[in-house]
Amino acid sequence: MENPQQLVLQTLESLGIGYDLYEHPPVPTIEQAMKHWKDIEASHCKNIFFRNHKGNRHYLVSLHYLQKLDIHDLEKRLKQGKLTFASPKRLLKYLGLTPGSVSPFGLINDTENHVHYFLDEQLKSAKKISFHPNINTASVVVQMSDFIRYLNWSGNSYEFIKLYD
Repeated sequence: MENPQQLVLQTLESLGIGYDLYEHPPVPTIEQAMKHWKDIEASHCKNIFFRNHKGNRHYLVSLHYLQKLDIHDLEKRLKQGKLTFASPKRLLKYLGLTPGSVSPFGLINDTENHVHYFLDEQLKSAKKISFHPNINTASVVVQMSDFIRYLNWSGNSYEFIKLYD
C-alpha cells in the first residue's frame, strides 16, 4: 500500500497547491491533537464518517474541532433517516482510511465518488484549513481557496451546510 501521506502531498503538488506539513506523534483524538495544533495558525477540523440506515449512502462531515455536532439535527437536514457512524471496514472501503485518521483527503481514494462531503458553513470564512494527510502523525495546512480546488478535482459532491446554531 502506498504511503497515504505521500499520496496526499503528491496530489496537492500535482494540483499546484501549496501546503505546510506539521509532523507530530500519532493523535487519534481531537484532545490529543490540540496539544500539537496550538501554534499552527489554521482552522482545525474534526471529521466524521457516517452511513445512512440502509447502508447505501455515506457522508463525510467536517466542522471546527471545538464545535459539537447534533447528529439528530443532521439526520433531519439530510432526510436520509437514521445516521450511524460508519464501520472501520466501510471507512477503509470508501476512503482508504483507518479510524483516527479520518480526513477529506481520503476522497483521493474514493475513485467512484461514492461519498458526499459536508462542510460546516462557518468554515467558509477560514483563510487556512487543517486536516490529517490520511494518517494521524501529521497535519497539513492549505489555503481554503486551494482546498476548494482540491474538492473540485476530487469529483465528489460536496456542500457547505449549517451544522449548528
